[in-house]
Amino acid sequence: MASQHRIDKNNAYLATSLVGYALELKAEKILLPERGSREMVRARQVAMYLTHVGLGMSLSRVAAAFERDSSTVAHACHRIEEMRDESAFDLWLDALEQGLSTVAPLLSQAA
Repeated sequence: MASQHRIDKNNAYLATSLVGYALELKAEKILLPERGSREMVRARQVAMYLTHVGLGMSLSRVAAAFERDSSTVAHACHRIEEMRDESAFDLWLDALEQGLSTVAPLLSQAA
């Protein structure tokens, strides 16, 4: 059986891959340890938000999975939550969240 940390890392990668696909960015670039461009930062923030909200992972688990500090994840989630006031962004994020919550359980069953 896979460790919880490995499952969390896989979930983080899944969320990042989904966001990368939606934004036409490579997941590997979004996950680089460097801060990166504004576009990469926003993509990473969305992926962290989806991992926390869409998959119900705690901020500390998301932080460990993304190899970031818990305060960074909290900041990301706050920023994305603020952006949800824009209806187009909210609909886009809802679609990503639905896709993630549909696919993630299938992967954990296969593991």
